[in-house]
Amino acid sequence: MNIKPEALTDSNKAMSSYLSPLVREIPSSGIRKFFDLVGGNKDIITLGVGEPDFTTPWHMREACVYSLERGFTSYTSNAGTPELREAISEYLDEQFAVRYDPKSEIIVTVGGSEAIDLALRALIVPGDEILVPEPCYISYSPITSIGGGIPVGIETFAKDEFKLTAEALEAKITPKSKVLILCYPSNPTGATMTYEDWLPIAKVVEKHDLIVISDEIYAELNYGEKHVSFAAMPGMMDRTILVSGFSKAFAMTGWRIGYTCGHPDLIAAMLKIHQYTVMCAPSMGQVAALEGLRNGLGEKDRMVEAYNQRRRLMVEGFREIGLECHEPRGAFYVFPSIQSTGLSSDEFAQRLLAEVKVAAVPGNVFGLGGEGYLRCSYATSVSQLTEALDRIGQFVEKVKKEG
Repeated sequence: MNIKPEALTDSNKAMSSYLSPLVREIPSSGIRKFFDLVGGNKDIITLGVGEPDFTTPWHMREACVYSLERGFTSYTSNAGTPELREAISEYLDEQFAVRYDPKSEIIVTVGGSEAIDLALRALIVPGDEILVPEPCYISYSPITSIGGGIPVGIETFAKDEFKLTAEALEAKITPKSKVLILCYPSNPTGATMTYEDWLPIAKVVEKHDLIVISDEIYAELNYGEKHVSFAAMPGMMDRTILVSGFSKAFAMTGWRIGYTCGHPDLIAAMLKIHQYTVMCAPSMGQVAALEGLRNGLGEKDRMVEAYNQRRRLMVEGFREIGLECHEPRGAFYVFPSIQSTGLSSDEFAQRLLAEVKVAAVPGNVFGLGGEGYLRCSYATSVSQLTEALDRIGQFVEKVKKEG
């Protein structure tokens, strides 16, 4: 590369000019940017990162260690080990009534995030519109933009329990609409969808010939009614790419083991990209995941029950403080409204951190409908959650007195 000397007078500007405009214009993660402020301060209670506070169960770690001792350190099949794909197929069939051929309809991926990226890159033709109910996981829109697509937000509301409605979906559809991304149970709202909620959505999807990417990473974290996979809805299996993984329900965030399932033609296209980018998911992580499906469902259920206890604590706590809070029926987040304080989401989160040392994520980073809310993860101990609620209560009282 030949760079003229005069171009180096402002090296940062010179180097940035070589970047893809798509990448240059994408903002940094609103979550990570905020939590960079936290640093290593031990006095801060963190309710921000969507990560279980549990350690991966011992027998799953032991299976990994044993595989390493036996020298299982090579690449696996691009799509993942046959044993893990078979176990995933059986698990989805038993738990959620969706059955996939492990040979042609399942890929083990580097977390659910890679699966979403693969799906979008396999589907997007530049200019395609990708429909995204919001507030939502912050990665969908940036990944869409990088792939040349146009993210189109669909606002959801607390009065509807942050559920997607057929009317809201219809209102955003144009001739360029191609893909609908779903995430239920929802990050950040904890919203869930029932069979009856999905029926009208499925009709709209069929009517407009959409492909659906259904991010079901929190499927196991459902409190009350059992999770309903969108792929299980009548006529939806072939047009749905199901994304899930082991990070949340099995406390395996750092292992980076996810999976994606769908029609053989779609999976084959995604596998091409997967082959050329990451080759395969980590072999030792696949061993641990397989052990989890074979012998770890009891631990999974115990973790879910612990989350449910914390969920009730947080909802009741925020309501006692005087902040409206819809009841989340999935995932491990509460999404209280802070509108009554008169502060914006950013102001509230920044002051909360600075004044009472509680870190939570401002709702506006999650897109349409997020302003005026705060995302708090309850994937931490009851004692920490109780102390956090006390501090938040003190802060809210102080803010109201200022007003």
